[in-house]
Amino acid sequence: MSARTRKSPFALKRLLTTAAVALLATAGLAGTAGAVTATTYSALGDSYSSGVGAGSYGNSGACKRSTNAYPQLWANAHAGTQFQFLACSGARTNDVLTQAASIPSGATMVTVSVGGNDAGFTDVITTCTLNSDQTCVDRVNTAKTYVNGTLPGLLDNVYATIKAKAPNARLIVLGYPRFYTVPGGCSFGLSDAKRTAIDSGSDTIDTVLANRASAAGATFVDVRSNFTGHNICSSGTAYLHSLTFPVDESYHPTVAGQASGYYPALKAVTG
Repeated sequence: MSARTRKSPFALKRLLTTAAVALLATAGLAGTAGAVTATTYSALGDSYSSGVGAGSYGNSGACKRSTNAYPQLWANAHAGTQFQFLACSGARTNDVLTQAASIPSGATMVTVSVGGNDAGFTDVITTCTLNSDQTCVDRVNTAKTYVNGTLPGLLDNVYATIKAKAPNARLIVLGYPRFYTVPGGCSFGLSDAKRTAIDSGSDTIDTVLANRASAAGATFVDVRSNFTGHNICSSGTAYLHSLTFPVDESYHPTVAGQASGYYPALKAVTG
């Protein structure tokens, strides 16, 4: 090595120190880029979120929170998720406001389904099952008037309350499936006129849910296409119970309805 290219011990030491610092900095940046922050997930809502109809309710009592429900399935599939299951059978918008009080302020994702009980879903089904086609249509129209006139304000309050409690959380609103295939045949079947009326009620509430979710800056998840071909009176695998026992599980998603109807719809917008 010539005198011109030979480096002094001091210069060599400085060069090695600089290289070491650069290497450590690069390693640090790489470690930061590869880090994955666990999701803090709160699942709110009514029986469609708690999993009524899907069994395996553990010690959740009347809330009937199923281990087969889509929120639990999502948490199971995403390692490290800090999961809080707050949804409860029978919940209306005022009940979801109570549920929202338990959301941790650091939540990063909140899902919710609500509105069907406010609109009188159970009474609609009972009326349509026991009465004439016209009585059924009239009852559905009454529910639709409520959904279009009163429910929007209640939903706005729910979504605003959730966002105030967890300002950094992504809010995801899940809708409801159509219940019936029209025309369709099954051993326990309502007339096509009744089925059409009930399905139009589901479509109306989904439209309102989508509009209010958008206004709140939330993501709306439409599950109807996932249930097509698997509705009550369809020939495909049942994703919904018809009249069943226990009675409160009637017209709710089956295990397959949660796993192949709701869960993939949520996964499609979250990964």
